[in-house]
Amino acid sequence: MDTDLAAAYARCRELHRQHGRTYYLATRLLPGWKRRHVHALYGFTRYADEIVDRTEARPSAERAALLTAWSERFMAGLRGEQVDDELLPAVLHTIAVFDLDLADFEKFLRSMAMDITVTGYQTYDDLLDYMEGSAAVIGTMMLPILGSTDPVAAREPARQLGIAFQLTNFIRDVAEDLQRGRIYLPEEHLSEYGVTRRILQRGVATPAIKELIKAEVARARQHYAAAAPGIPLLEPASQACMRTAFKLYGGILTEIEAADYDVFSRRATVPNQRRIAVAVRSLLTRPGTPVWIAA
Repeated sequence: MDTDLAAAYARCRELHRQHGRTYYLATRLLPGWKRRHVHALYGFTRYADEIVDRTEARPSAERAALLTAWSERFMAGLRGEQVDDELLPAVLHTIAVFDLDLADFEKFLRSMAMDITVTGYQTYDDLLDYMEGSAAVIGTMMLPILGSTDPVAAREPARQLGIAFQLTNFIRDVAEDLQRGRIYLPEEHLSEYGVTRRILQRGVATPAIKELIKAEVARARQHYAAAAPGIPLLEPASQACMRTAFKLYGGILTEIEAADYDVFSRRATVPNQRRIAVAVRSLLTRPGTPVWIAA
């Protein structure tokens, strides 16, 4: 591996280590040769997210231009052109090694562009359309790297797991997203419980908000249930990693339940001791063992 490519993989790994605490721990259970490719995909998605979320002081048009410029560098790299970028060489190399579907990357960039101008979603179907690009495709990008004994059967569970993870983040980060002027809980769900954006912005977990969050947790668990059959279909060397990620992200929902669905008082996290215990149990679990939803 040449110096620039190695540096790009190292940069992706560092982004993953800094920002993807739960997922990074899980990837430590992968074989080294797979791990760097997972870091590359995380680096790609995180960097795009950084362009959208860490430039909020700039006008929307300027943020969109930054994302477009970076996307164009990515597309130029796919055409075989020399790319001057600190992490794209690793992403492009990973795409080439696994012949990843470029449509997934196009869908992802479309959803990132939506985050610049879209601040809410009317229906759950609208949110699912956004998550098709921001979450479901992450599952299908990952699947060739993880490997599977039955890639066709594993595809939909992989999509569902991406959605489950992102819904978990949306539920946990309601307060943080509101600070960015966004809400990922659909308006139709808010209306069902008599909750408005203004009520949410008060940052107080009222009984109505707690019932809303409880319903969103249940909805997320439905996606975990749909994802669970896919993990035993992965290559044995990848199952401990994804079993750990599944349990730890599901564990965030358990922490939200333990806090009586109050997502404002503190950010729900799985304690370190429990995280380590989950990883150890996953390593000791026989490949092919069914995955249970409860963490």
